[in-house]
Amino acid sequence: MRNKIFFCSDFHLGLDAAETSSVREKMILEWMEKNEPEMEALFILGDIFDFWFEYKQVVPRGGIRIMAALARLRDRGIPVQVFTGNHDQWMFGYFQEELDIPVHHDPVSFTLQNKKVMLGHGDGLGPGDHGYKFIKKVFRHPVARTLFGWIPPGMGIPLARYWSGASRRKGAREHAFLGPENEWLIQYCEKTVHKEPGNTDYFIFGHRHLPVYWRLGDGSHYINLGDWLRYHSYAVMEEGIIRLDFYRQEGSKPISNF
Repeated sequence: MRNKIFFCSDFHLGLDAAETSSVREKMILEWMEKNEPEMEALFILGDIFDFWFEYKQVVPRGGIRIMAALARLRDRGIPVQVFTGNHDQWMFGYFQEELDIPVHHDPVSFTLQNKKVMLGHGDGLGPGDHGYKFIKKVFRHPVARTLFGWIPPGMGIPLARYWSGASRRKGAREHAFLGPENEWLIQYCEKTVHKEPGNTDYFIFGHRHLPVYWRLGDGSHYINLGDWLRYHSYAVMEEGIIRLDFYRQEGSKPISNF
């Protein structure tokens, strides 16, 4: 019975971490296959790849198994939707045209199992981090995309991977929970519910790389999906209730205020 909606993010395929990228990819595929019989829909909230840029005739190597698995889900009639992250923001049409998978570049609100849910990667939201917000606007500008597309893949892809590594090293110190007053995504959600109380039941984001389940001021919930680099974490919705879970990580628990 397909009655569960799954949410995941931050696979960062192409990056070796606690396990190699290929081992992590096989684990993700195993997780998908195990849950496919009950899967009503799948949402991937960004950073499937540690780098992605769609040249007109070239896509980065790697990740072919994960794309084939997503294509199989679509062939079986299971809705799949993807959000871009800060590491794979340069998706232009390949997923839509080749895999029949919608791609979103900004947060989107859905009604799922009679609940109002806002989904997004989470980068650039909330207070502060003005430098990144400026760079994000530059990278998303059509001129920047065109100029990067002129760089031969043999040069452009290594350069982009260097940028990706620099971004990751900058955030490597941020795996500790900073408290609700300093967690920018909690601040973003609280500001949103203050303006429109009761309008959203769940806010679900990635990017933070830390599994968090937080009750907001109006009784709604903020969920961060963590990542598959160290936590192998995801969320699942059943009968309108969402929980955070961990694949092959028994005993793991999210940060929460419950």
